[in-house]
Amino acid sequence: MSFGILSAGAYVPRVRLQRSAIAQANAWFAPGLKGQGKGEKAICNWDEDVITMGVEAARDAFRVETATPSWLSLASTSHPFADRQNAGVVADALGLAPRVQVQDTAGSMRAATTALLDALQRKQHTSLVIGAEHRKTKVASAQELSYGDAAAALVVGEGKAVAVLKGSASESVDFVHSYRMSDHQSDYGWEERWVREEGYLKIMPRVVQAALTQAGVAADAVTHFCLPCVLPKVDQAVAKKLKLRPEAVRSNLIGQVGDSGAAHALVMLAQALQDAQAGDLIVVATLGQGADALVFEVTPEVTRLQATAGVNGSLARKKASDNYMRFLAFNEQFDMERGMRAETDKGTPLTSAFRNHEMLQGLVGGKCRHCGTVQFPRGRYCVEPTCNSLDSQDAHSFAQSKAKVVSYTADLLTYCPDPPAWYGMVQFEEGGRVLIDFSEVDAVEVGDTMRMAFRIKDQDPTRGYLRYFWKAVPA
Repeated sequence: MSFGILSAGAYVPRVRLQRSAIAQANAWFAPGLKGQGKGEKAICNWDEDVITMGVEAARDAFRVETATPSWLSLASTSHPFADRQNAGVVADALGLAPRVQVQDTAGSMRAATTALLDALQRKQHTSLVIGAEHRKTKVASAQELSYGDAAAALVVGEGKAVAVLKGSASESVDFVHSYRMSDHQSDYGWEERWVREEGYLKIMPRVVQAALTQAGVAADAVTHFCLPCVLPKVDQAVAKKLKLRPEAVRSNLIGQVGDSGAAHALVMLAQALQDAQAGDLIVVATLGQGADALVFEVTPEVTRLQATAGVNGSLARKKASDNYMRFLAFNEQFDMERGMRAETDKGTPLTSAFRNHEMLQGLVGGKCRHCGTVQFPRGRYCVEPTCNSLDSQDAHSFAQSKAKVVSYTADLLTYCPDPPAWYGMVQFEEGGRVLIDFSEVDAVEVGDTMRMAFRIKDQDPTRGYLRYFWKAVPA
């Protein structure tokens, strides 16, 4: 038993937009983008964001048995809510107890590593640290090609640690290589050569070296070096300056995922742990108004991560797309005529949302304590005709349940941001059924197995409020 990382999970959205589609669409105005039109980047579906990706990454991490977290941090620079605890929504969806401490960590590309260091150094709780990012960019910008969406989650605490912290170092420097003001949607980046020479090649080496020194680790002993950086070969240049072995430099996943901002360090760390063997030494470092560097030693317990899908599982589960207009529509990059059916007032009665938050955000139904029948939603009476007991329902979550499609509809008449609107009746394995929206289906048949995924239900454009619920996605 030791204190360290107990589990790691990740989530990369299924759809991968081909960069060639972005470059080709903007070639008339920015022909210079053609050189960056290689590979693909992960993009959120219309019903995904930082919160939903964070939930999926945490659920993946929870496939490894650990103690229940009592502290949760959601790190991002693109939280959906400016004045609502985003981490609280995640905790609700994960079914964590109300006494769990939650916090949103933001303000820097170092947000996720800062939260991870906090969890590792306090040693007071079993902690869940999530990094997730869904950043918007300007059309025809270099960032539009490089930014991608992803999330990773780490459980930290006392137990069967898969990796333990050997040393760390941090430095706070107001070195601004990119920024975003609170009233802007997109980042502003500075000149690449200056960022490379003054940032990565000066600040980063001294912070990583300080972490190696504290850990008592020689540079040539490092097995995996994780440095999120979109600038070509900068990670190799930093490694050379530190005298790390060239083969220790890990792929930054830019060609498959894209730059997932504050989450990217945790995404790379999660994949490194998935690939690592006992005794390996992992260094993860981030730049963002200073730098963080952490040195981990992998333990024999790392084999437990085989239970997770991780980054590698997410990369294997993909759907290539060259529909650039769809990507722009999902990110509200132009004023699109959505039709009269989209004009329904979608005001949310917050009183009702609070009273039913377990059902809405936790997919909690009921289970009769007399006959064992489960049902959704929970009611005062048991639905089993031979039982029909009054007030016999205990809470029962369907979030982890598999279900079979009983009936389905692909509706082109109702409004949906990604028509047609798929929905239908599903029957849960343990009993109970629900009429529910489907997501990420290309086609569906009666009898198909579905799993539950936490997603955006819809948006109130008048008041700017997002409603979340669960949807059925192919298992």
